[in-house]
Amino acid sequence: MAKIIAIANQKGGVGKTTTAINLAGAFAEQGFRVLCVDMDAQANLSVGLGVDVTRIDKSMAQVLTDATVRLRDVIVVTETPGIEVAPATLDLASTEVELLSTIGREYALAEAIDDWARARYDYVFIDCPPTLGLLTINGLVASDGVIIPVQTQYYALKGLTGLVKVITTIRAKLNRNLRVLGLLPTFYDPRTKLGRDMLEEMREHGENHVFDTIIRSAVRLGEAPLTGRPITEYASQSEAANNYRDLAREVIALG
Repeated sequence: MAKIIAIANQKGGVGKTTTAINLAGAFAEQGFRVLCVDMDAQANLSVGLGVDVTRIDKSMAQVLTDATVRLRDVIVVTETPGIEVAPATLDLASTEVELLSTIGREYALAEAIDDWARARYDYVFIDCPPTLGLLTINGLVASDGVIIPVQTQYYALKGLTGLVKVITTIRAKLNRNLRVLGLLPTFYDPRTKLGRDMLEEMREHGENHVFDTIIRSAVRLGEAPLTGRPITEYASQSEAANNYRDLAREVIALG
């Protein structure tokens, strides 16, 4: 049965999509079957894995709101062996409003990830949008665990409070199996005192596990999405690629 992991943080620009794409690449490289679910109307995950969203007729928007469209109907096979995508389009921007009047609206994604999907894949990574709205809540309700990328800057760390409260509420009322797998330090620059201080504060004063793996700022991480491939394929020998391999090993060890 698939392990379902959400990548979430209500702050934009912290590396959620980068983490989803490259962690998927690290798992696929090991022979795991991976599905990436794009829950962000910006569709950066879809584009970053080589999907031409202008040619997509049905996407996650229809999966969440149209009972006749199943998850398997929208899945796209990528050029990276082992990775498939349930893409997003701009249609997803109006989905949240449509879901508001739906009974059981928080469970739309959980129901969409059916027995077929759970049997087909080893890991499902859900790229949540940079909000604490209904789409992110759907991603968390559907998941077994959540990885929270946190940029090693002051405001990024302070912004965790709202997300942690939402996760606590979801765990109490909607998904008792949800657990925070860990905070993932991203865009780390060891040359700056701020970066070092924020990493130390994250590790010493946080209530949640912090991954040993640190994702440093790297030019190649920004280049990889332009090729439609994870960093593990685009720059296989790079430090960034090895970082995501290390992260994959940590996630596996957490069970």
